[in-house]
Amino acid sequence: MRTWNGKHGPLLIAEIGGNHEGDFEYAKRLTQLAIESDVDYIKFQIYTGDTLVNPIENPIRNKHFKKFELSESQHIELAQMCQSANIGYMASIWEPNFASWVDEYSDIYKIGSGDFTAYPIIKAFAKFKKPLLISSGLSTMEEVGDTISFIKGLDPFYESKENLALLQCTSMYPIPFSDSNLNTMKSFREAFKIPVGYSDHTEGTYALEIAVATGAEILEFHFTDSRENKTFRDHKVSLTRDEVHTLINKIQDIKALQGDGIKTCREVEAHHHLSFRRACYLAQDMKAGQVIEENNLCYLRPNHGIDARDFEKLIGKTLKRDIAKFEKLEWEDLY
Repeated sequence: MRTWNGKHGPLLIAEIGGNHEGDFEYAKRLTQLAIESDVDYIKFQIYTGDTLVNPIENPIRNKHFKKFELSESQHIELAQMCQSANIGYMASIWEPNFASWVDEYSDIYKIGSGDFTAYPIIKAFAKFKKPLLISSGLSTMEEVGDTISFIKGLDPFYESKENLALLQCTSMYPIPFSDSNLNTMKSFREAFKIPVGYSDHTEGTYALEIAVATGAEILEFHFTDSRENKTFRDHKVSLTRDEVHTLINKIQDIKALQGDGIKTCREVEAHHHLSFRRACYLAQDMKAGQVIEENNLCYLRPNHGIDARDFEKLIGKTLKRDIAKFEKLEWEDLY
């Protein structure tokens, strides 16, 4: 299986992230629901408050992240749940030293938008020589180009399209449709020649559906059990298990509508190429020995006899027999 190919088309990543809010039993419940949603990967976030936020410069944010911490053994158990269910495990690990806990479960490392310019962090993960999925929230086009160049410069491994992919993302929660800027994926694809996807922070599935139609190879979305009575912001932009099932069905419809891009005549079996197209007919009765001129012809459905494309070949031909107006013409009737 190729790195960025999903079983339903685009690679689907259900981001539990911090939606467990530090409650391990809730984290396991969300993981089980995400397994049942039939995504390709379930994604988590591994951090501690003190390895992420400066407690002097921003004590409030430091305290916030401390409330959301899970232990090493708890993260490993979540990874094992995914592995046992044959679902991929992924994490944004915001302290590279923590990666050793779950490296055996990780096929891909995710670099979140906040770390997009944290070159020392990116360099540490590149040493694992595993595919990197990088999210471009907070970044300008110039910064995106700089970070991709930095990663490719770390190891030739990241020159391969199988080992580096980029997500369009806007890091606000929630965002209006106008901030999704899905056409940025086209700009990314043309500029960087690597797989491109979309990390969603809108409400509902519509932006994800349009992203698929726009060519997203990867979809990342937040995941929860319910948005009711939740105060943590990420729940508001999250999908539930049943909504993921609906999204998968819509993806199949979108892919069916897109087709394979090869223009063929799909109407042959229905004989529409005959009933919809025109043939050459005589516009009036004509006698044997008369010569056909262009004003003797009309062009009508169905396409029986001589195709309208051959009208010039008919001009100047002589009738071998009497032929009535609108009677089917055959080449053997002419010389």
